[in-house]
Amino acid sequence: MNEHNIHLTSSEIGSLWTIYMNETMSECMLRFMLQHIQDEDIEPIVRYAYDISSNHVKQLTAIFESEHFAIPKGFGDEDVNMEAPWLFTDSFCLTYVNQMSKVGMVTYSSFVSMSYKRSIRDFVSNALNDVLSLFNESMDVSLAKGLNARHPYIEVPHHSSFIHHNNYFSGLNPFSDKRPLNAIEISHLYLNVMTNSLGENLCLAFAQTSPMQEVQDFMLKAKKMSQKHIKIFSETLQDNDIQTPQVPDVSISNSTTPTFSDKLMMFHLTLIISTGTGNYVMAGAVSQRIDLVLNYERLSFEVGQLAKRAANLMVKYHWLEQSPGTPNREQLAKGKDKS
Repeated sequence: MNEHNIHLTSSEIGSLWTIYMNETMSECMLRFMLQHIQDEDIEPIVRYAYDISSNHVKQLTAIFESEHFAIPKGFGDEDVNMEAPWLFTDSFCLTYVNQMSKVGMVTYSSFVSMSYKRSIRDFVSNALNDVLSLFNESMDVSLAKGLNARHPYIEVPHHSSFIHHNNYFSGLNPFSDKRPLNAIEISHLYLNVMTNSLGENLCLAFAQTSPMQEVQDFMLKAKKMSQKHIKIFSETLQDNDIQTPQVPDVSISNSTTPTFSDKLMMFHLTLIISTGTGNYVMAGAVSQRIDLVLNYERLSFEVGQLAKRAANLMVKYHWLEQSPGTPNREQLAKGKDKS
């Protein structure tokens, strides 16, 4: 079937725009990492990640041109200082690629379901396969190097059982015992500790290399929020005699040289924030202890407030590129009347 005359839908336009923004940002981050990596096992993984992002950007550019779709500004050479000194440890780079590949899998899988044109579905499906392959390869290396904490082991069930009392869902009464966490609840608590750990380190790296006081303050506030959330999730696990994640050594250097543009750093943090919000919503939806659900709702609100502050800061300095949308019909009508 000839698709040439089939117009892009709003979901396809939004998906392609979002992918381009994310992938051009990733290109900048990964290109800088490649400049300093020494580990012979980690360097190929980061290079593979860079090649994936670079290839996606090229494919997107071709799609935009064929669809007469204005190419977004995104991020480029002006957003990364390749002369800046070493900032991230090799282990951080590997952990970063592994965690961001998870973000990519969630993002691309949702975009597949929102695409209609076969050419767009093929592109997004292939991109999903790319990040899935990257996740598997980065996970293999991470496990081999002891840089990826496994989720806790629990006893395998030997028979099925059913819930017989509503107390199973309780957890707010301080004078009554809370039931033990189930496997689904443990997995999400553990996941959110690990993702917040990555965010904490990114915030620290961005805070110490940004030349702007407002960006520094924002990053440090975000870092403290990540630490607070890690503490809450870890204590919940400890209260249930579950081992907390042993976060690997993924430290950053003491460099204070501006490395990435403030525009890129703020955009990256908004991506981390939106991913974290999605994680919390999912965790709250599948948790069956009411205290966990309320915790996720409360923490999601805190993250939402942080996202609002980030958006305000980006608008103030003209860093927030506007996503494609429909024209304001009322303004068009008023403009026509004046003419």
